[in-house]
Amino acid sequence: MRKMTTLTAIDVGTTKVITTVAEVENGKVLRVIGMGLTPSTGMHKGLVVSVEDARQAIRESVRKAEHVSGRRVESAYIGVTGRHIASLNRRGAISFSRNDRPVRLDDLKRVLQHARSFKIPTGQKLLHVIPRSYAVDSGAPVRNPVGLRGARLHVETHVITAAAASMRNIASCIESLGIGIEELVLEPLASSEAVLTEQERQRGVVLADIGGGTTDVAIFRDGSIWHTAIIPVAGYQLTRDIAIGLGLPFNVAEDLKKTQGGVLPVIEDRVEAVKRGAEGRRSVSSVELRRILRARVEEILRLITLELPQDDQAALVPGGLVLTGGSSNLAGIDVMAREMLRLPARVGSPVTVPGISENLQDPAYATNVGLLLWGAKKQASPELKFSSLNDNLRRLAAQFKSFTSVFRRLPVWNR
Repeated sequence: MRKMTTLTAIDVGTTKVITTVAEVENGKVLRVIGMGLTPSTGMHKGLVVSVEDARQAIRESVRKAEHVSGRRVESAYIGVTGRHIASLNRRGAISFSRNDRPVRLDDLKRVLQHARSFKIPTGQKLLHVIPRSYAVDSGAPVRNPVGLRGARLHVETHVITAAAASMRNIASCIESLGIGIEELVLEPLASSEAVLTEQERQRGVVLADIGGGTTDVAIFRDGSIWHTAIIPVAGYQLTRDIAIGLGLPFNVAEDLKKTQGGVLPVIEDRVEAVKRGAEGRRSVSSVELRRILRARVEEILRLITLELPQDDQAALVPGGLVLTGGSSNLAGIDVMAREMLRLPARVGSPVTVPGISENLQDPAYATNVGLLLWGAKKQASPELKFSSLNDNLRRLAAQFKSFTSVFRRLPVWNR
């Protein structure tokens, strides 16, 4: 039976907040019907540093998306990142009371529950428990063991934890607007939905989403997530380096990075005149600009490679490196990555989703498009939702939503 629903994604980044409303049917995003983009405030390196400022930015982004779509945002999938994120791979196993019976869907839930039954560091909470592969008895790993017969079910998972306080801060910003939280999603996982091919996931590939405040890394092998990490160096540092190195205001440096930035050496030096506040205009050398950017991008690329074993990286991830996020728009960054890492490298733009204008089919919006695809997949397969932190947040959001529903119907209610 065909079932159409509305789904909302909110990406609260360090530099921008983007809310997207889409129509979804049977796990597929049909079209985007509304989008709201606003500058981000109250955020630093993926963390809330001012709840009120962050809430105001989110509210304005949601208001714009509601106005364009004509739909009220009731709940949303939220992207999260930050240095506090940690990950590890864990195994779990359960035995059946009767030998040689077929594996059922509820067995998958039980074995995942076993895999996440471990002592979590104080102050951390589970964000995701993602099954990588299953095995029945001593059989070969499989992606879906339902229907296979045996006496014992094994699972290998990728477990992601997050600082409980940081998750509560972002959750409170969303819930205070009367918006329920469908799920908190680690941003590189969302981005991977939008920019990676299934062939790359199978071969082995590194995704690096270079955003405003963090560079989010996700490594895939054999079609499954293998490792995730958050590096607290990204676009903000690039802009700051330009501002300091060339003596420019931060906003001027940001504009220069976006319009003239690149990392490959130039054959002929160009002189660009830029405004320098009350001091008037000054000349900026393209050679000097690229020297500054290249030094910082080299550091980011080295930090990405540190997330890989240092021996035989080409064998581990023959698919190479896929760069996305706003800073991947720097001219020549893929060429530099190939030369420096000796791996294949490309810049990944989001898959085409109907309703998104061409100027938004840009690496800077990979996370938001990925959140839509992630949410559509989860709505089509509710059994995929296994995170205890998200379960707890969903229950709290439901309680908050019931409390605020009365006020939302009053004329005075205004986001």
